[in-house]
Amino acid sequence: MKKIAMISAAVLAAAAAVPVSVSAEDTVLYGTMNIPYTEFYAAETGDSAGEVDAVTSATKNKALKNGEGELFEGSFNNGEDTILGVNYPVAITQADLDALGENNYGFAALDSAPAAYKTVTVADGKASFSAVQDAEPETAALGVKLSTETPWGDYLIDLTDQPEGFDTKYRGAILKTTDGKAYPMRHEQNIWRGELAWSSGIKTSEPHGNQLDYKLYEGLMGSTVNEIVLITKNGYVTVSTDTYIPVKFAGALNVTNGDAGTGSTSFTAEGVPADYQQVYSADEGFTVADGKISYTDAKPGSYALKLSDDSKKYADLNASFVLETDALPVQYKDGKLVAADGASEEDAQNFIRNLAKVEVGEAAYNSTGKGSVKVFDETGAINFDAESRNGKVFADGANGTYTMKITATGYRNPLTVELAPAAAETTTTAAAQTPAQTTTAAKSTAKSNSNANSSGSSSSNSAPKTGDAGVGILAAMGAAAAAAVALTSRKRRES
Repeated sequence: MKKIAMISAAVLAAAAAVPVSVSAEDTVLYGTMNIPYTEFYAAETGDSAGEVDAVTSATKNKALKNGEGELFEGSFNNGEDTILGVNYPVAITQADLDALGENNYGFAALDSAPAAYKTVTVADGKASFSAVQDAEPETAALGVKLSTETPWGDYLIDLTDQPEGFDTKYRGAILKTTDGKAYPMRHEQNIWRGELAWSSGIKTSEPHGNQLDYKLYEGLMGSTVNEIVLITKNGYVTVSTDTYIPVKFAGALNVTNGDAGTGSTSFTAEGVPADYQQVYSADEGFTVADGKISYTDAKPGSYALKLSDDSKKYADLNASFVLETDALPVQYKDGKLVAADGASEEDAQNFIRNLAKVEVGEAAYNSTGKGSVKVFDETGAINFDAESRNGKVFADGANGTYTMKITATGYRNPLTVELAPAAAETTTTAAAQTPAQTTTAAKSTAKSNSNANSSGSSSSNSAPKTGDAGVGILAAMGAAAAAAVALTSRKRRES
């Protein structure tokens, strides 16, 4: 890491020895300024960028998170919903600072010289900012992973293989291409948790409703990025790369869902350029030809189809499809999802792998993706301690009463499970309450009591019910008969 250059006593002594003829107005001051994006990047990109707009956020609180360690550290905003630019160290003479008057970009003095800064000059009351002055620019051998499928625009770059302590709180970032152009990135819309994303005009909005500014980045399509320049509080970090940005287009793959097992389903491709050299591929075990995807013994679940350009000019098109079944291969027993009667262990594990959602009462918890909650682990075991952002999934832990509906991708019928505390047994020691379960699959219902580990069993509707009055009568008759035999035997011994 670079060290901040501290003003030593020797430097102070030298400053004191400066001839009286040197004006105090020529003294260089160090501080920070709030620099709008256009002015911040002007000297970094030359004529490539032009106007670099502020970023307005539909999620207002995010724009304000610019403190140390926060999401957009080093940015500055309007106090409401718009990120305006970068707060960055500067060097400016006293005379130039005075010339700015009240329009001094929020200048705040620093006690020492920073490791990196922009030099500010003022002419006719207007400030100009140099490129970052960095005596020790760094390079980083990072991986560059480009995705053309992202909700945050048309492209996303993830910088991988980052060493421990790598500073991802970028004040700025620039993509430089082999044709000599430079593309500046802004917080939130382009810079997000160390990733870089942008729209080139195909996808023009993102999931939160924010409109994406794409005019500045249209030229990136079809170009090759050879440098990614990251600007941190300590200066430049440059990542060398050779990353081609494939051309995107407003096309789509449409695949019809099918039935699991052996069969086929159909697909269509729309909006594909005439010079796109089409190559189709699907998951292992699938064949693609003439608008059909064929398969043999395919399990229920989600699968992928990809269209690639053999010339590598254009971006891929991707689509997913689901193969479905009416079968329900699991039941809830002894605190786990296990194979239902007549189902194989392989079928049960496939259901567990494809868990999509678990509903507990009125609350629903996704099993995959952002904000997901693992109510069941990979073995199918229930987690009564599971928590979501809103608190515990099971408010009363293993001793509560709950209705669960368990849904898996590819399975048309969900599994419904009723959990309720069983009555405590009257014994010489206190017995803890444990939940009993009712498992519902399709239209059948079965009940069974749980053991002391909050687990239970479910059965098919052909299984006998426990607790039947007839069972009690038969048991009593058997006991009476046994007593009569014992009495007869005793009389024989006594005689």
